Amino acid sequence: MPRSADEESEVARELARVRPALVEPFRAALPGARAAVLTRLWRALAFEPLPWVTGREHAADGLTVRLADGRSLSGPPADPFAVDGAVTEVGLAGAAYRDPAALMADLDVPHGSAFAAELAGSAASSALSRADAVPLPGGTAWEWEQRVVDGHPYHPGCRSRPGFTVAEELAYAPEHRPVVRLGLVPVDREDCLVSGDWPAAWREGGRLLLPVHPWQARHVLRLPDVREREEDGVAAHPLMALRTLAVPGGPQVKTALSTRLTSSVRDISPGSVTSSAAVSAFAESVTPRLDGLLHVTRTLGAACDGTPDLAAVVREDPEMYAGPGERVLPVAALGEAGLTASSSWLDGFAVLALSVGLRLLELGVALEAHGQNLLVVLSPDGRPARLVYRDLADIRVSPARLARHGLRLPEGVPARIVTDDATALRRKLFGSLVAGALGAAAGSAEALAGLLLRSAPRLPPTADREALLRDPLPVKALTLMRLSPDRPGDRWAALPNPLSGRGR
Repeated sequence: MPRSADEESEVARELARVRPALVEPFRAALPGARAAVLTRLWRALAFEPLPWVTGREHAADGLTVRLADGRSLSGPPADPFAVDGAVTEVGLAGAAYRDPAALMADLDVPHGSAFAAELAGSAASSALSRADAVPLPGGTAWEWEQRVVDGHPYHPGCRSRPGFTVAEELAYAPEHRPVVRLGLVPVDREDCLVSGDWPAAWREGGRLLLPVHPWQARHVLRLPDVREREEDGVAAHPLMALRTLAVPGGPQVKTALSTRLTSSVRDISPGSVTSSAAVSAFAESVTPRLDGLLHVTRTLGAACDGTPDLAAVVREDPEMYAGPGERVLPVAALGEAGLTASSSWLDGFAVLALSVGLRLLELGVALEAHGQNLLVVLSPDGRPARLVYRDLADIRVSPARLARHGLRLPEGVPARIVTDDATALRRKLFGSLVAGALGAAAGSAEALAGLLLRSAPRLPPTADREALLRDPLPVKALTLMRLSPDRPGDRWAALPNPLSGRGR
C-alpha cells in the first residue's frame, strides 16, 4: 500500500476511536488535501534550485522538468503564486501521480524518503483540518487565526506534524479550536536565564513558573508534576504557530515545542531568551519614525532553565493596538475574512504594507513579514489603517543603514541577525512580504503583477523599491531545505518577477 494510503488509513482508524463523526468528512477531504500539497510540491519542482534538476521547459500548456537520471516530470503550467490546489496530477516517466508522497518517494533523490513521509503526514493532516473546519464569526485576532486551515501557503509540509497523534492534533492544533491548558513548571530563579520583566503572576517566592506546552511536558520533558490542573494551569488559545498561544485578557506566550513543524524544530534557544529584551527595545526605538503606521508587540519577558526545551517568551497581545471599533486581523487570514476578493481593499493594504516595509528597510531593519507575523488593523469601516508585527526572532538589522539615519545598534542584539548585505536584507523582507504574504493574497502571478504595478507610484523612492520592481523575487527554497538536512539555515530560490516586461 502506498505511503500516503498507510498514513491516511491510520488517521481514519484513530478518528474512529477519538472522533468518529469526522471519519467520513476526513475521507471526503483527502483528494483536495492531496492536491493542495501537490500544488506546493510542483511549485518547488518548477522553481527551486534542486541539484538533481537539470533543466526546465516552461510552455503555455505545461511544464517539463528534466532530471539528472534521464527521466522527466510533466505537469500544468507552474504559477509560483497559485495556492488553490489547482495541480491534481503530475507525470513522472510516463506514470501519473496524484499523491505527492508517492511522487516524492519515486523520485528517488537523497533524503526523499524521509520527506515523502512528511508529505504523507501533511496531506492527511490537511484533510483532517479541512474535515473539522466550521464557519467562525469574525471576532478576536486568535479566532481569525483559527480559521486558517491549510497552513503555510507554499510549503509542501504545510501541515506536517511528526510526533503528534490524531488525538493530540485535535487537542492542540489551532484549526481544531481547542482550549489548551499550559502547565506551569517551577524553576529556582538562580537556575534561570531571564530577560525583561517576568510576569508577577508567574512567580512563586524565589521561583519562576515557566509555561510549558502539554505536548512538550509529556513527550520531551517527561515531567510528572507539571501544574496543568484546572486551578493551576493557564488556559490559552493556540495560534497559527501552534506553540504560541493567546491567554484571554492577557499576553501571548511562545512555548518550546521540540518537534518539527514545517521546516524547523520549535524550541527556544537560551541565546534568544537573553537577547529578547534588547531586540524588543531596539524595535520600539525605531518604529516611531514610521508615523504610527507600524506597532511592534513588545517582548514583556523571556525565561528558560538554561536549555532550549523548557523556555517561554511572553509578548503583548496585538489587539492592544486596536482603537474603538477597530479589529486586528492576521494577514494569513485575509482570504478567510473575504478581504482579498476586493481589489481596492487589497491595493490599499499592499501600499500600506510595502511602504512600511520599504521605509523600515531603508532605516536598516528587514522584517520577516509573512502572513503569520504580520497583522493589519482594520478601521471601523474595514479599511487597512496600520500594521502590527510580532516575533522579532528572525528580523535582520543593518548597522550601516542605521548609522546613515542617526540610529545605533544597541548592545545585546545577537550577531546572527546583523548584516549589511543588501541581498540578505532584501531576501528577508521581499521573500516574506512580497513572494509570501502578498503573493498568497493575490493568488496568481498575474494578480500580483497588477498589485505591484498599481502600488509602485505610491511607494517610497528607494534603491530597495527599484530592486523590488526589477529583480527576480527571492523566496525560501523550502523543499530544498527539507532535502538538505545536513546543511542548516535558509536556502533561497529566485522567482520570475511578475513585472518583467511591463512598464511601470
